[in-house]
Amino acid sequence: MSVSSGASRVAYTRPGFMMKIPTSSTTQAPYLFRTGFGIELHRFDPFNSAKGIYFDMELGKNFTLGFSSVQTADSTAPALLGKTGYTPPVEFGFHLQQRVYTYNNVSLSLGLQDIVFQNAETSGGSGLSLDPEQLSFFVVVSSEKDLGKYHLSTFMGFGSGGFAPADTIKALSTSEETSSSTTEVTTSGGTKSGVFVGVIMNTPYLKKWGGIDIVGEFDGTGINVGLRIPLTSDYRLNLGFTHIEKLPDWKSRYWEGHPGITLGFDMAVPRGFKKGSGRSGVPSPLPRGQLKLPATGQYETLSSSMDSTLAMADFAVHTVRDSMNMLRNEMRNLMVQLAAIEQQSQFLEDSLLSMKLSRNVDEKNMNEAMRHLSRSLRYFYAGDYRAALQEVESALDLNPNMALAYARRGSIYYKLGDTQRATINWNLALRLDPEYDDVRNILKALHENRLNSTSIVEE
Repeated sequence: MSVSSGASRVAYTRPGFMMKIPTSSTTQAPYLFRTGFGIELHRFDPFNSAKGIYFDMELGKNFTLGFSSVQTADSTAPALLGKTGYTPPVEFGFHLQQRVYTYNNVSLSLGLQDIVFQNAETSGGSGLSLDPEQLSFFVVVSSEKDLGKYHLSTFMGFGSGGFAPADTIKALSTSEETSSSTTEVTTSGGTKSGVFVGVIMNTPYLKKWGGIDIVGEFDGTGINVGLRIPLTSDYRLNLGFTHIEKLPDWKSRYWEGHPGITLGFDMAVPRGFKKGSGRSGVPSPLPRGQLKLPATGQYETLSSSMDSTLAMADFAVHTVRDSMNMLRNEMRNLMVQLAAIEQQSQFLEDSLLSMKLSRNVDEKNMNEAMRHLSRSLRYFYAGDYRAALQEVESALDLNPNMALAYARRGSIYYKLGDTQRATINWNLALRLDPEYDDVRNILKALHENRLNSTSIVEE
């Protein structure tokens, strides 16, 4: 009896965050290393599965090294599973990858996967032997983009070996299965190289532990879909289906492109807290909660609840700080406005004081002028017109806008026989006080030549 070659590319056992294809990123991996296991269930009755463990880490200069050990599924016919004593071979694989270019949110990586050594029995005995058919050179390009609260990473690449289209779905009949002389025919559908694409959507669900990832990919042979569910910031459960387009052939015997239910688990050891570390779209920094001890250079790991509390406190502090800056600016503006108001108030106060002083001066001058006019009236009645005129002049020096003073000076000039000057002064008095009826009447009488000495204004 001959058996077909087992497919050792078990989901979630290769470096990166996809199921079977390689990935690339513009940022350094947020962990020192990852380790875990993956299982693919291909049948339940009779039971058949492939399983493996892995370890990977990113070294300096963007170089990633991975190791995996896989036991392939039993490739015998379903009727013979567990009855032939056949033990599927165990494979040991090494995986190398180098990021060679980044630009904005795009990165390019080259790598070599599945340097596989198999412990299959040979004619010369048992031992490890290199399986060159699974050796895979690849190039992968990634693009990362934020979509609101979601983060989408897209991967496209080209590879050889295990990435080449392959299918050995030829199922045997019951009579063929029970025949010990059956020879299986394995066909290869395609060339020794192929393309692969994949997407991973990081969601905000369970965000404090990195968020749930939705995975979808075409690995060169079939379509795989899955979920990566964080249990904590360090541990993640991986679920999914491989080659879902071939689920109708689930009951056929095992072949390289057989569909399966996948289950995996991984643990990541974080690098430690570093602002801006990690990448979105793949598991977030693992974990972010570390605190530097003052004056020691050492870090103390915090619990996830403490980490979230500190994050909320930091956000609150920044909010208060921004509010204080805004209040400080408003206070500065209010101080400028207050200074302007104080300046305007001082100006108004000075103006009011000036008006008061001017009013006091005017009142003092008016009182002094009235005393001169009072004395001039006594001199006028006494017939001392020159002294009376002198007092009127003194009154006008103190207040040049007194209609009464001009009227009296006109009367004095009339008594002195200077009618022209008298008329001028009476007109000045009437101009200052248009309601001065005595002056108007005397000017009218003067104009009509009816003026006599007894009608002179002497008030």
